[in-house]
Amino acid sequence: MAVAVAGVGAVLALADADSSLRGPFTLFFLFAAPGAAIGVALRGLDPFARTVVSVAGAIAVDLLVAQGMLAVHRWSVRGGIVAVTAISSLVLVLMVIRRLRKRMGKIRSSR
Repeated sequence: MAVAVAGVGAVLALADADSSLRGPFTLFFLFAAPGAAIGVALRGLDPFARTVVSVAGAIAVDLLVAQGMLAVHRWSVRGGIVAVTAISSLVLVLMVIRRLRKRMGKIRSSR
């Protein structure tokens, strides 16, 4: 359900739709996407610590994206959504690659 709400928020923001749900859903996406990516990266922590760190990391990613866009005078809602999506996707892809390498190493060492 959370993935659907976040996805709808991103789509509404990118499509510039006039909906009363655009603001809350987009805000949810901006916190959920980097928070989930950071949470996946911190799999070894206990659940409470992982939640706290992923929420703080999501806020930090959002603030750094906004600050960077403002510093280069390229602020836009669409650009912010795309940048947060790209950073979150990059973290997730790197974690998948890392886990695959660990698995392949275990398979090769057991032979």
